[in-house]
Formats: sequence, C-alpha cells, structure tokens
Amino acid sequence: MRRAAAGLLLLATACRGGTDDPPVAQPPTTVEAPATTATTAAPTATPAPPAEARMTTYPVPAGSRPHDVAPAPDGSVWYTAQATGELGRLDPATGATSHVRLGAGSAPHGVIVGPDGAPWVTDGGLNAIVRVDPATREVTRFPLPAGTRNVNMNTAVFGRDGVLWFTGQAGFYGRLDPRSGKVEVFDAPRGAGPYGITATPAGDVYYASLAGSHVARIDPATGRATPIDPPTARQGARRVWSDSAGRIWVSEWNAGQVAVLDPGTGSWREWKLPGGRPQAYAVYVDEKDRVWLSDFGANALVVFDPRTEEFRSFPHTSPNASVRQILGRPGEVWGAESGADRLVVVRGA
Repeated sequence: MRRAAAGLLLLATACRGGTDDPPVAQPPTTVEAPATTATTAAPTATPAPPAEARMTTYPVPAGSRPHDVAPAPDGSVWYTAQATGELGRLDPATGATSHVRLGAGSAPHGVIVGPDGAPWVTDGGLNAIVRVDPATREVTRFPLPAGTRNVNMNTAVFGRDGVLWFTGQAGFYGRLDPRSGKVEVFDAPRGAGPYGITATPAGDVYYASLAGSHVARIDPATGRATPIDPPTARQGARRVWSDSAGRIWVSEWNAGQVAVLDPGTGSWREWKLPGGRPQAYAVYVDEKDRVWLSDFGANALVVFDPRTEEFRSFPHTSPNASVRQILGRPGEVWGAESGADRLVVVRGA
C-alpha cells in the first residue's frame, strides 16, 4: 500500500526553532587510540604497532542520549538528542554545544546533512521528517500522510536526484521530495524491520531490515522494494552503506558479521568481527573505502580493510558506549556514544 501527502515546502508545518539554552562548552578528552588488529583468519584482537590515530570524546548535555551524528560542511557536528526531543550542534574547536527544540513529543532518531547543507532529521515521535535551517535554526516539519500510523522512523538518505528516502521499523519506507514537499509511504514487502538505508553513486537505494534479516533494493522510479537475502540466515541486517564502487556493506547484528553484496554479480561475502561475542551495529564506509563498524560486544569502533581483510579495533574509554550510527568526513570518523552522553571521533586512522 502506498500513501501520499503533497504540499509546497513553504506550506509544510514550520516554526521558529530556538537555541533556548546558551551554548555550553565542555572540554573534550583525547587519547592516543589504543588500536588493536586482527585478521579474518584469527578473529581475535592482538596488539598493533603504535598508530597516529587519535580518539577524542566530547561531552554533550547530560540526559541527551545522542543517537546519530552528522558532520557539517562548516566543521560543526549535528547530533540527535533523542531523550530530550532536540537537535544538537557541537563545535569541535571549542567543545561548545547548543540545542534546537523540534516540537512537543519529538523523539529524533537519525540526522544527515542534505545537499542544501541543512540537517534533516527522522523523528519517530513526530512521525515526520524535520529540517533545521543551519543559520536561523528555523524548524520545518514534513509530516507523513494523514492517517499514517506511527512508522517508528529510523534513518534517511538523499538519492542522487535530491529525493530523501527513509525507513520505518514498523514495516514501512518512504520518500520526500523537498522541491514539492510531497511525502509518500510504502509498505515494506516483508513487514517489520526496515532500519538503515543507503544510496549508491549510481543512484540506487538499499535498506536493511533488522527484523526481516535481509536487505532490499528500492527502484527510485516506481518506489517498489525487492528483498535480497544474505547467505547467513537470521543474521539481523541492521545498517547498510555503499562504497565508491556501489557495493553494499551490511552490519549483521545477530551474526556479529560484516557482509558485502556486489549488485553487479549478486555475490556475497561475510566476515566475522574479532572477539568472542561481536555485535555489529552501525556501518560506515570512509573516503578510502574502509569499512567502519560499531561493535557492542567489544565496546569498540572497528575498521575493516577489504584489501587486506584485516580488522583494527579502537576500544571506547567509557563502558557501554553504545554507538548506534557512524558518519564521517575525510580524515574523521564520528559516532554518538548514546550510553555515555558523548560524541566520539577517530582522526588520523
């Protein structure tokens, strides 16, 4: 079933956002990242030579429960403060943070920076896509079509054509055309589970279904989704990310693996993460086509080099850091420590 709501962008629900609390600066903490490495042949972490990589953490206001992060073109970093219904902004140069209130009932999940340079938020509490103007902090909401039940909005991505695609764990995915304000919602072919989502350089869109243990390719023209099953059954595909060649990397939560799909051949490969009980949550491919993952089992960020098939681990400095999403820019890989009210970045890896 497909539902649609149309309207000009200027007719979308808008309100004046507020940095109701003045910016708060807290000192970041930097450590020489105690990196460890492991190969797929022996999935256990072993000491590595000294590295130039540095892991830095930035406190955010207590109780924010930051969920997703999105580095911005001006050097700042946006994050969703899920527990307080706000969008946060960090200035890494000073450690200062400020928050924008998104509206009564807000529970923001994902945030990305769009082609317009603004942060776009998937808000499960509002059942809407939210845009925040980076200069004025004006909040514009794009609610899902009237009558649409709460889809448990998760993650969004912009396609090559400028259309925003999003997922809803309750069994939905959808799209928003920012030029017209039109929002459409589609029923996922296998019901509940749509979670992470990615777009390839060629313009294809894929999402991962955590509950359904599969990925699905969306046809941007028709909106139809076609499920694709990884080799491991009930692996818990959680998030997905495209590399520069259009291969789809998948974090397999239940299996503790990272997998890659080559859409050109339909072939798959999978690798177990190091350690005794790995749990691969987030996945992100950096500018060097290295694959970063957050491992809840090891309480670490892990990077996998597809060329050497080696893992390298960067343990968190706080227990139960719980990084649920990773994003980056050249030379920097960012995550939100939702369990510690901090943002974390690895530089120089």
